[in-house]
Amino acid sequence: MTLGQYYPADSFIHKLDPRVKLFETLVFIIVLFLVNHPIGYILVTAWTIFIIALSKVPVSFMLRGLRGIVVLLVIAGLFNLFLTPGNALLTLGPLVISDAGLQNAILMTVRMIFLIVGSSVMTLTTTPNQLTDGLESALHPLSKLKVPVHEIAMMMSIALRFIPILIEETDKIMKAQMARGADFEQGNIIRRAKNMIPLLVPLFVSAFRRANDLALAMEARCYNGGEGRTKMKPLVYDRRDYISYVVICLFLAVLIAVHFMPGITF
Repeated sequence: MTLGQYYPADSFIHKLDPRVKLFETLVFIIVLFLVNHPIGYILVTAWTIFIIALSKVPVSFMLRGLRGIVVLLVIAGLFNLFLTPGNALLTLGPLVISDAGLQNAILMTVRMIFLIVGSSVMTLTTTPNQLTDGLESALHPLSKLKVPVHEIAMMMSIALRFIPILIEETDKIMKAQMARGADFEQGNIIRRAKNMIPLLVPLFVSAFRRANDLALAMEARCYNGGEGRTKMKPLVYDRRDYISYVVICLFLAVLIAVHFMPGITF
């Protein structure tokens, strides 16, 4: 799972201000669920390839993160395929595949793939500290309403950082249990669910232990929230950040224009 990991490299994307990358990710997510035209999907694909090339993150490493959501993609695709009403294309007993269901299944799968890849670019090119500072700065206006912005940004950053750690821990525990004779792949769904108990219990224990160690480490360093805290490396916009903002806004404007284009739409 690549989401939550950081891939060190000397690239244009790595040097961008984290607030720019957060804004670009937000725009990208909005665009994904806005496009309904073939030209829009072509532009989104070209933009994704362009961003990955600028980040200098290997494509194979980027696509590796999709393996963890294969089951989710299949479930979402099947739900859209069989539960969307429309003109029947194929009947399999009580299940009916419609033209609208086939279209929605393909579009939803493509959107989820782009969503994971686009979000991974942000986390792979941004360190946890930068991500925390960027979130805190972006949400700073909410502090006027007494919203604990610093604490929210810190929790989101820690949660993202813990994703690859817990996945690695799961893999270790699973291999240890399989070495002792555990079987996670055979039997019906109830049998498999019962076989997951020896995996979930030590995983939860490990997660709570890591959380407790992190809390003790923060207390030992006298962490008491964001009030009155200064930053070692304050965020300052550079020329490339302003250029990136302009390019992102132009990309959003083009996709909005394509959205209202007449002709073939999905």
